[in-house]
Amino acid sequence: MTLPYNFSPGPAMLPPEVLDQVRADLPEWHWHGVGQGASVMEVSHRGKAFEALIGEAEQDLRDLLSIPANYRVIFMQGGAWGQFAAVPMNLLRAGETADYLVSGGWSKSAVGEASKFGAVNVLASSENDGYTRVPARNEWKSTWTENGAAAPVQPGVQSPSYIYACSNETVYGNEIHSLPRNLPAPLVIDASSHFLSRPMDVSACGLIYAGAQKNIGPAGVTIIIVRDDLLDRAPKNIPSVFHYKHMADNRSLFNTPPVFAIYVTALTLKWIKAQGGLAAMERRAIARSSMLYDALDASRLFKAPVAKADRSRMNVVFDSGDADIDAAFVKFCDERGLKSLKGHRVRGGMRASLYNAMPVAGVEALVAAVREFEALRA
Repeated sequence: MTLPYNFSPGPAMLPPEVLDQVRADLPEWHWHGVGQGASVMEVSHRGKAFEALIGEAEQDLRDLLSIPANYRVIFMQGGAWGQFAAVPMNLLRAGETADYLVSGGWSKSAVGEASKFGAVNVLASSENDGYTRVPARNEWKSTWTENGAAAPVQPGVQSPSYIYACSNETVYGNEIHSLPRNLPAPLVIDASSHFLSRPMDVSACGLIYAGAQKNIGPAGVTIIIVRDDLLDRAPKNIPSVFHYKHMADNRSLFNTPPVFAIYVTALTLKWIKAQGGLAAMERRAIARSSMLYDALDASRLFKAPVAKADRSRMNVVFDSGDADIDAAFVKFCDERGLKSLKGHRVRGGMRASLYNAMPVAGVEALVAAVREFEALRA
């Protein structure tokens, strides 16, 4: 039986090799060949096997991203929405401002949550352009910028506590391909929907977070990579499960973590390493997305509206401009085993999520469907 191709934006498809291992471990988990006497969904997070597994997962992540020694890795719960609140709770100091770049719905939602904890400045927003681009550096409006370039902070003017961006907006399909530099404050990146799809300079950031459910695991675990010096910013009255230093000092085991989600993530990290690491993931991402964008650019029926320089390799959004035609195309694809192509409810149209586990054959099948559907309506 040939399984359908799953273009879901998340929870998303996992590598078949990982699913095979999960299937084998469901009756009884064998950690490095040693049976644990229980399903992987039943083992204690305080057991030696799971503590070893989470340690290996952290090391594999460090290897893949070349994470510097002065950064801590934390496995948390709550997804991106949890981090929308946790970031300002931990990093936004009293009397200071946080600067947010708004390039889509998720970064806009992050502004809303951060505003509950202190002052927020929107550096720039592409909302008026339907989030079809990432605001350019020379559009940023801040007390510390001059023509978009970092300028010395003036006497009496504080630099922001941090500068925040979502490096891949899942709903609107735009991606920041090069992280901003020369900033007067730590850069915080929500990398959820393209995490581990390409190499990333961790040292350019103060904090990176990502939900696992796009590229590296099931929903339930969120990975935080945070620089040591930022851990002491948080006031002591933050709830313990949101307190980065508290969670880091307890090796992500302060409370019961999402054991199963971390286990699957650990398997997927090893799969990525076995495939050739992040350089290989990036080559595949470029090949998949280029194939689909080329087909859409050549189409007379469909269009991909995001500016070419800002197009996401992970989430390709497109439409015909007619909701009825879009719905018919989604149904057409679904009948051919091309699943979950309906666009997000706030945008409509279609969205093809091309995460690490998506084979080239899936994109080839989608391109063929685009051409066949267009020919039928000619």
